[in-house]
Parts: sequence; structure tokens; C-alpha cells
Amino acid sequence: MKDILIIGAGPAGLTAAIYALRSGKSVLLLEAKQYGGQIVNTPDIENYPGLAHVSGYEFAENLYQQAKSFGAELVFETAAAIEDRGDHKVVRTTLDHTYEGRAVILATGAKNRPMGLEREEELIGRGISYCATCDGMFFRKKDVAVFGGGNTALEDALFLSNYCNKVYLIHRRDQFRGSDADLKKLTGRENVEFVLNCNVTKLLGEPRLSAIEVTDKLTGEIRTIEVAGLFVAIGQIPDNAAFSNVAALDEKGYIASGEDCLTKTPGIFYAVVCRT
Repeated sequence: MKDILIIGAGPAGLTAAIYALRSGKSVLLLEAKQYGGQIVNTPDIENYPGLAHVSGYEFAENLYQQAKSFGAELVFETAAAIEDRGDHKVVRTTLDHTYEGRAVILATGAKNRPMGLEREEELIGRGISYCATCDGMFFRKKDVAVFGGGNTALEDALFLSNYCNKVYLIHRRDQFRGSDADLKKLTGRENVEFVLNCNVTKLLGEPRLSAIEVTDKLTGEIRTIEVAGLFVAIGQIPDNAAFSNVAALDEKGYIASGEDCLTKTPGIFYAVVCRT
């Protein structure tokens, strides 16, 4: 029996673990993939107070080592269900293991949103990627595209522009939601082309991606762009579906709650991005 079970070992989960352990609580973290979450894919963090530049991987590693030094335990298993037993909770994993805690913190984060196009899943690893820092080097000196308009898309385009021959940044609007600082950097890159008011509507190539079709939302004009890779950065999907019995979810699957970190179940709390 632990004082606190934390589902997810990204920055939110690890931070919660550090604070709980410093308060004298026992903590077990359950993580489906790797500690650090999506931030490990960020090549350079430059907007965290006190750290002018640090890679996402280094930042995540430091968080984990800090939590570990206070006594955090980490188990690499996927939480599949939570049972509320009043004074304690039981978390069951996909391996059919159970873990008990007096409280649970949901720090599940989110996963990449797919485009929903025909052959998208088939072409993952064959030209389609959701992680530029993971796969960008495979496209050195080639033409690639990034689809999205937020911080991730801008960061991906910046990273790829250092290694690729040409980077097409495709966004369905004419204004970006991402950092003005990153956008300013991109406008100064000669090998970056902005393709605005457009959606990626078709994937071409066999057995690997060789081109994409983009459709102009205003004119309906279809343009074929030859690329070896397409990096998808169109947002996230919350990973909360398995816990709807203990936490109310909105229509998009996020935890419907305020800033108090409370769910509808006493003793079960949430952290950061899994919430509306």
C-alpha cells in the first residue's frame, strides 16, 4: 500500500512525486512508455525560468533522478482501470497487476492526434512521423513537410530546417498559434516554405510516402507536393478514457474540472494537460 499512486511519469507526474515525497509520503509511479513524456522530444527548452537552454531529454532525466533520489518507485506498466474502495484505490494494469494507494494522481498527459487520412497508419515509419527529433535524421538533405500551426509544429520545422533540403510548413489557417519567437526564426530560413489555409488531404506513394496532396480551404485548389517525409503536429488527444468511472470527462475526453485538481471521486486528483 502506497500513500500515492501517480499514473504517468511525465513532467507533471514527476513533479507531483517530488513534492509528495518531500512531504513524507510514499509514491509509486506507473508509466506506459518512458519517463519524461513528450518533452523528451524537444531539442531545446529556452523558456523555463532559471534554465537558459536545456534539451527535453536532459530536463526529463534530471526530473526523474531528482524524484528517484527522494525515494520514488517507477513501474513501466500501463494503467487500465481504477477501482475506488473508499479509503484506498486499486489500479489495475494491462498486465493484470494491481497496485493499491490511499490516493491517485492522474498525470496521463495526451497522445498525438492523427490526421484521419487513408493509409496514414500504414505509412507510419514509411514517411509519416509524429516526432521530428526522433526521426528527422532519416530525412537529411531531403524534402519534408510539417503539418500543424502550434508550438510543436514550429519547433519541428525549425529542427528539420537544419538538416533537410526543404521544409514545407502546412497550416490550415493563415495565423499560427505557436511562439512568435520561433515563427520569426522560421521566416528567416531560406529553405522553409509556408503553405497556409491548407489541409493535407491525401497521401501518395507505395510502399513509402513520396508526395502529399494539400487542398486550399479558400479556393479548393489541390496542390501535389513531393516529400520524403511528413511530420504531423496537429494537436493532442487526452489519454483518460480508461478512468471515466472516477473522473468526469468532457466531449473531447479531457477531465472536466477547475483549477483545484479535484475529480468527482474523493482521493483521486489530476495534473495538467489531461484536464480541459
